[in-house]
Amino acid sequence: MMFGSPQIHSYADARALARKRLPWMVFDYIDGAAGQGHAEAMNLSALRDIQLQPRVLVNVTKRDLNVKLFDQVAKVPFGISPMGMCNLSSPGADLMLARMAAKHNVPVGVSTVASTSLEKMIEVAEGHAWFQLYFSGDGSGTTKLVERAKTAGYKTLIVTLDVPEVGRRPRELRRGFKMPFRIGPKQFIDFALHPQWSLSSLFQGKPEMANFTTPGFEFDRAESRAAADWQFLECLREQWDGNLVAKGVTSVEDAKRLKAVGVDAIQVSTHGGRQLDSARPPILALRDIRKAVGDDFPLFYDTGIRSGEDVIKAYAMGADFVFFGRAMQFAIAAGGEDGLMQYCDMVADDISLTLAQLGKTEMTGLFQTIA
Repeated sequence: MMFGSPQIHSYADARALARKRLPWMVFDYIDGAAGQGHAEAMNLSALRDIQLQPRVLVNVTKRDLNVKLFDQVAKVPFGISPMGMCNLSSPGADLMLARMAAKHNVPVGVSTVASTSLEKMIEVAEGHAWFQLYFSGDGSGTTKLVERAKTAGYKTLIVTLDVPEVGRRPRELRRGFKMPFRIGPKQFIDFALHPQWSLSSLFQGKPEMANFTTPGFEFDRAESRAAADWQFLECLREQWDGNLVAKGVTSVEDAKRLKAVGVDAIQVSTHGGRQLDSARPPILALRDIRKAVGDDFPLFYDTGIRSGEDVIKAYAMGADFVFFGRAMQFAIAAGGEDGLMQYCDMVADDISLTLAQLGKTEMTGLFQTIA
């Protein structure tokens, strides 16, 4: 579908355009948070209030945004978090994200509930894809997905640990959002009032959970994941010989234990504020976890990242790499692939400008460059 050329200068621009174009149900699914959105708001406030220290009279003519990430070199210091059903934002959104990952040599997280198969995603991303795993039910389906990811050529597995049960998200519930996708009278009216989205989605086919169209692979979004425990993680570590990233961690004690049992990296996150409405801001937990695990252990971060300055702030709090989530979906909803590339270029420019203000020429050495 052609969107024209939107002018996206900020997250607020992308979100505002997406809000006009998306059905209410889809917008609230992407934009929503747990409970009343208090945890999300606290984290955004904490991020906003971090103060960076500008420096002067430093030659910052040449600035390098490259970052070492496992055995790769990323051309920009941010990637794409795993997000379910991205094709709701626009037909083909998953593949747009995969092409962006290939262009910049950065990872695109491929969700268990992606709307494009894990095999297709790693192909289009030219290998720059990490598969995200949920433990579910008795774990038998989880094991099958791990083996499938191995066969497809994935080298990095993200195990998401902060969803023992799906958080209560009132905005989704009010709109009747469900996976698999279902259309009732409310949704029909909603879609009729947003014909641009509805017609393009009808033409391309209803978004589906593409990793579960093969017999023997089933998924229930509401199924309990409460049985996941440390024994499960140890078994997963034995099964998976590639990089293992533990995502959804904010506890210092959990982080130290995860490091001890042999995960290769920790991703500090509260699932975009979508799980626990009273959760501590993960941007603050990031700083404490960095101090606990030491300088050399890989720490990644997502939740609340909206701009290039936010990326720099996360690095200053201890991150080695940062991931965007819903912002990317809003950019796609706002302007398709052009909107996504425009947003990514804007973020990269913002990062470069912020480095110059700080008297820095590269992404290393930013930890605790706080006023």
